[in-house]
Amino acid sequence: MKAKLILTLTLFLLGFCSIASAKVYLVSVGISDYPGTDSDLTLPANDAKTITWLYSKNTNVTYKQLLNQQATTANILKALQETFKRATANDIVVFFFSGHGYPGGFASYDGTLSYAQVRKAMAKNKCKNKMIFADACFSGKIRTPGRSSSSAIAAARKANVMLFLSSRSNETSIERRDMQNGYFTTYLQRGLRGGADANRDRIITAKELFNYVHAGVVKLSDNKQHPVMWGKFSDNMPVMVW
Repeated sequence: MKAKLILTLTLFLLGFCSIASAKVYLVSVGISDYPGTDSDLTLPANDAKTITWLYSKNTNVTYKQLLNQQATTANILKALQETFKRATANDIVVFFFSGHGYPGGFASYDGTLSYAQVRKAMAKNKCKNKMIFADACFSGKIRTPGRSSSSAIAAARKANVMLFLSSRSNETSIERRDMQNGYFTTYLQRGLRGGADANRDRIITAKELFNYVHAGVVKLSDNKQHPVMWGKFSDNMPVMVW
C-alpha cells in the first residue's frame, strides 16, 4: 500500500511539473478601427491588449499582438504559423480575437478570416493544449461555411482545438462605452487571473474557466449573451498556469 501511495504521488508531481513548465504561445488580435467609419467598434483593440498584458505576466509566454490595420488576413495567418510552430506537445497555444464576426469566422481588417483557415494553421503543430477565444458577434456559429453545426463540431474535435466563444450563433457580443473590455473579455481576463481557480491549485482548467465566464456574462448581460465552449479537449485541460 505504501509503495502504491509513493508511486501515485510521484506520478502526480511529475505531471504537475510538466504543466508548470509549459510555455504559452499567444496570438492576440483586436480590431476596433475598421476601414471607413460604419463598422467601427469601441473596445476590441483594448480587449487584445488586456489579454496580451495578462499572459505577459507569465514569464514563459511568446506572443504576437496585431491591432486594427495591422490585423489583415495575411498578417494574422503569418503570426499564427510563425508563433505556434515553436510549441511542443505539452505547451499551451492560444489565439484570441476581438472584433466583428460572421457565420464561419472573423472579420479581419481587410476581409475575412475563416475558422477553417485558423484551424489549419493551428493543426501544424503537435501541441495538445490548443484554444481559441473569440469575442465576436455570432461567434457560436463559427464553422466551415456550408456545414451543419454537428459537422462543424466534429471538425473542431478532429483538430483538437478548444473553442471558447463569446455568444451563441444568434447573439451579439455586447460592449459598453463605460467599460474597459467587452462583456466576454471582462470575465475571461478575470477568470484567467485567478477568479476561475475554484480549487485554488493555481492551474485554471477549461471547465473552471467556462463555469466562471459563462455565469458572469449571463448575469452581466441580463441573460442576453451566453458564451459557448466546444471541441476536442479534456475538462481538465490547463488554460492558464500561475
